[in-house]
Amino acid sequence: MKFFLIVAASICAAAALPARGQSNLRVLRTAEYRSLQERLCRGWNTWSANSVMAHVHLPDGFAMTLGVKTAGMGRTYQNSFFQANQSAGRPEKIRLGAHSDDGSYTELRLELPSSGNPSSRNVIRVESAEQDGEEYILVTVEQRAALRASHLIIETGYYWNRPGTVQRRGGVIEARSEVAGGRAFTVRTTGPEVSDPFLTVNGPYFAVPLEGRVAVYTGAEKTVDQVAALISAHSAAHQSKLDARGEAREIFTAMQTILGWNLTYDPENNRAISPVSRLWSANWGGYVLFDWDTYFASFMYSLYNSDLAFANAVEITKSITKRGFIPNCASAYHIQCDDRSQPPVGSLIAMEIYKRQPERWFLAEVYDELLRWNRWWPTAREHGGLLSWGSDDVPQLVDGTVHNFQAALYESGLDNSPMYDGVPFNPQTNLLEISDVGLNALYVADCRALEEMAAILGREEERRELRGRGDKYAAALATLWDERSGMYLNRRTDTGEASARLSPTNFYPLIAKVPTEEQAHRMIQEHYFNPREFHGDWVMPSIARNVPAFGDQEYWRGRIWGPMNFLVYLGLRNYELPDARADLAERSARLLMKSWQSDRAIYENYNANTGAGNDVRSSDAYYHWGALLGVIQLLEHGR
Repeated sequence: MKFFLIVAASICAAAALPARGQSNLRVLRTAEYRSLQERLCRGWNTWSANSVMAHVHLPDGFAMTLGVKTAGMGRTYQNSFFQANQSAGRPEKIRLGAHSDDGSYTELRLELPSSGNPSSRNVIRVESAEQDGEEYILVTVEQRAALRASHLIIETGYYWNRPGTVQRRGGVIEARSEVAGGRAFTVRTTGPEVSDPFLTVNGPYFAVPLEGRVAVYTGAEKTVDQVAALISAHSAAHQSKLDARGEAREIFTAMQTILGWNLTYDPENNRAISPVSRLWSANWGGYVLFDWDTYFASFMYSLYNSDLAFANAVEITKSITKRGFIPNCASAYHIQCDDRSQPPVGSLIAMEIYKRQPERWFLAEVYDELLRWNRWWPTAREHGGLLSWGSDDVPQLVDGTVHNFQAALYESGLDNSPMYDGVPFNPQTNLLEISDVGLNALYVADCRALEEMAAILGREEERRELRGRGDKYAAALATLWDERSGMYLNRRTDTGEASARLSPTNFYPLIAKVPTEEQAHRMIQEHYFNPREFHGDWVMPSIARNVPAFGDQEYWRGRIWGPMNFLVYLGLRNYELPDARADLAERSARLLMKSWQSDRAIYENYNANTGAGNDVRSSDAYYHWGALLGVIQLLEHGR
């Protein structure tokens, strides 16, 4: 979905404040939601998107940031750390362990090459725990780089220009916040101090030898053994919660862990959010929320944490543009894609959340924006009674890709899908010249979900409006059925030709409940279970195996994506297709577990031939929607 935006990320990161002309339309309607965000943005957690080794307290912004310094040539000091593919060029290798939702326990393992000698590495385990408002960090050195001295650096200070004072008094660092609701902190370490005249840190810090066990903590004086015992108790408590999931423990752990590590704080809007990964947020200059990605994260949270489910669904919905659509992306400095949207899954996911967490105020908070978005599609993207992907001739600061073929593909969320190879972009209509099965199916599902919301909220006139619009597009979608092939096919709007290049999106009419039972069974038996198209050891490829571009195995050109499998599964639930549901659930979970069990990674996408996630650079190593592959199994077993 964001393949071609990787380069643009650096552009956005450098875009300072020319976004002043943009308008933030984030209007909060309910006291319940304002209270929820205030409740979330409290206490110790790994709140900063810029490093998994920064421990920050909210609301004051006081931070203890861990870094590693090695004597000699090369990279001598590093204080920002991310999990990333080895091909991404990061010097560190990180294996992220447990992370409770509230930050009360975290664990990771870091490997860092010694300067000038890549074969000589420092390997450390870092654990943290919060208790009674104090933070405890334990660093255990498992391997020490030979020859050159390495130091653990503990920087202290206030992030985001929050007011407060920090001063070093002998072996203690004292901090006092001036933020309302803030507090005072006393920071200590059990490590012996070392003198390093060449370290430049703009604030009080500790420098201790990177060897043995070192504790860093706030509050009253403690020994390293006392800190270790406290952290061990929190580790056991967190593991006990995971073990309570029984047979679903491993899949649930994968989902909960990646969401825990990707939960960060946005100081621009004073909110807790879960971007797709920390590395994406850092590269975009602070944070970035992608449209359907964030809705999927909110759904995953709804399985176990209602506050974080509501927070993410609300925040992506509040990114609505002046022109009335949820944008492809919204990022720091209120920069957003003003020319294009993304697949309309918001209402569908909001209702799925509501069914698990039935809070009426949540629907009241998001309904008006979702209704505006629903009304926007026919006004901006209709051609001949059906919807097409497009991009408007409207300037935006994201990537400069506007009003052309590529921008329209960004709206589809399938940035380089072979489905659209050779399809013209019409600058007069602002549309790709193709009626898209996936878009129209998701739009019908959007109408149906919003109709349910309107009924719950007592918006009767709008309920009738949505019923009529859903019926209209359902009837239009039915015309894309091809009896000969037993599938809904995309149709060119310039030539009238049906496209034989199949994708999981061709199954999306199942979500809208448009196919008959007979049609649904044909789709599954003739296409899903067809090894020449979608079936195999690893499913479902993003383009059918018999399409030549499947061999590319690059981004949406043949690789497997969690959101596609998830959406197809939602459609399967609407029909008597138990064999297909069980098969998709089992094979999706097995794919997720392949990389999770080997290197504790959850990838953005996976090779459809080998099941590997780290074979290309364009697959982020800790991208939260990859966990949707396991969610299917959880749903299938009623979790």
